[in-house]
Amino acid sequence: MARPIFILLFTVSLVPLIHGSGQGAAHLCRAYCGNITVDYPFALQSGCGHPSYRDLLFCFNDVLMFHISSGSYRVLTIDYAYRSMTLHDPHLSTCDSIVLGGRGNGFVVEHWRTPYLSPTPDNVFMLLGCSAQSPLFQGFPTSKHMPCRNVSGMGCREYYGCEGWTSVGLARGGLGYGSGPPVCCGLDFEAIKGVNLSKLECQGYSSAYTLAPLRVSGPSEWRYGIRVKFAVEVSNDSFCKACEATGGSCGHDVERFGPLCICGSWNSTSNCDSSKSKQSEKLAVN
Repeated sequence: MARPIFILLFTVSLVPLIHGSGQGAAHLCRAYCGNITVDYPFALQSGCGHPSYRDLLFCFNDVLMFHISSGSYRVLTIDYAYRSMTLHDPHLSTCDSIVLGGRGNGFVVEHWRTPYLSPTPDNVFMLLGCSAQSPLFQGFPTSKHMPCRNVSGMGCREYYGCEGWTSVGLARGGLGYGSGPPVCCGLDFEAIKGVNLSKLECQGYSSAYTLAPLRVSGPSEWRYGIRVKFAVEVSNDSFCKACEATGGSCGHDVERFGPLCICGSWNSTSNCDSSKSKQSEKLAVN
């Protein structure tokens, strides 16, 4: 039985070449970037993983990057059991550092990815320095009816107490609601469907999340970053389990994006126990 042969492709992680029988193809699409395992539904190789996550992750010098229309983010963790991942934007404001000037990525997912990928419900986005003409405040003429709110016990009222405000010339404690728009407006992702700083006319943003049942005392102890949940259709999950049970790796047709079971030197539209002559398809992984 032949074994997979590994070659190094410049900045990308080890990419396997397909040889041998289906039993030799188990975990063929699994890859590693630094200390992070990249496995289904994600992949670093073309044709591996779920098609909705294609061209999403890239490995550069052992640093795993996540790329969507709003920009690139460093992947800090991937939790396959809870189907979530944590992202870092270098221009994200924290309690110690407030970043203005519109330099942050925000978070905007391509429309075709939205059924599978979005921030978790316990992730608060705090939009900073938004203009009075921002779409956030249209239809909300008074501060009593602002759309801003707390999310999972986190919000701007607490965030105003952070040391970072002094670094941008704003004193803590005097940042609450006045006659104009608030300096900080906290929202959950579902309320706005996308954090586009240009369209929202905001100078910056912060993002924090909780890991239940853990509760922390204040914003200096919040976890800053973007916590994203990912999902796969039940039918594709079932297909993948059947594929892996027969020694294959879960992938997809690179032209039609239908599911494929990668079985060594051939691919199947069902699993690796199927007849090679009937199920062989165009090779998805080069």
